[in-house]
Amino acid sequence: MPTLSREQPEPPQPHHLRQLAESFGTDARRYDEARPEYPGDLVARVVAGSPGPDVLDVGCGTGIAARQFQAAGCAVLGVEPDPRMADFARERGLPVEVATFEAWEPADRTFDTLIAAQSWHWVDPAAGAAKAARVLRPHGHLAVFGHVFEPPAEVAESFAAAYRRVAPDSPFAAQPARRPLETYRAGYAKIADTLRETGRFGEPEQWRFDWERSYTRDQWLDLLPTTGGLTRLAPGQLAEVLGAVGRAVDALGGRFTMRYTTLAITAVRAGTS
Repeated sequence: MPTLSREQPEPPQPHHLRQLAESFGTDARRYDEARPEYPGDLVARVVAGSPGPDVLDVGCGTGIAARQFQAAGCAVLGVEPDPRMADFARERGLPVEVATFEAWEPADRTFDTLIAAQSWHWVDPAAGAAKAARVLRPHGHLAVFGHVFEPPAEVAESFAAAYRRVAPDSPFAAQPARRPLETYRAGYAKIADTLRETGRFGEPEQWRFDWERSYTRDQWLDLLPTTGGLTRLAPGQLAEVLGAVGRAVDALGGRFTMRYTTLAITAVRAGTS
């Protein structure tokens, strides 16, 4: 789905939008049930590259990615700024400390792997990269990853038109209905640049995983309210957007197949101390 973008004036960086960043816990249970997991091949590849089992999950949310790493044998600690998301994750068996990553105090703890699943854009890029280097052990693995997903043009265009009607002043209203994958790849390339600038990581790698998932009308309308553009809409605004999208999915026969791409930037912490 489109991310924050506006040509004039230059938009604020996502890590400055704390109210939006911490709006996803409005309905933590819906978020956890509707959001997809991450490709098993990605999890396995990160685990295989880790020098040990200790994983720090930055912006862990409800623990979707963390539970996958726990299932793979890792000991995971979550850091999450939204207490509602943190409480839900704890109920599902994940230890979580409530803080932004920038403000979180590691208390001399270090980790074999640091992951950030669909969350690194909420972290200050330079401060986050430097802190990741500080909390990773030598040869520790950093993995930043997230989904790129664009529904069929008919669904995306109905969403964009309805959103512009109900929230014309939102930064999301200025976005095109669909954005090319290269836009997102460029964002991950910028993350790689910030890691290089620390001088504390080896050369970053960019990974890509392509997969598909089928959605019924109801399943898609259940997921949409968990996305950044909708979490802060008033109930009437949300209902109008969902109604327009629902009619578009109905016109496609009541379901569609979503093509997902999960992108990742990974890097190994350099040095011996």
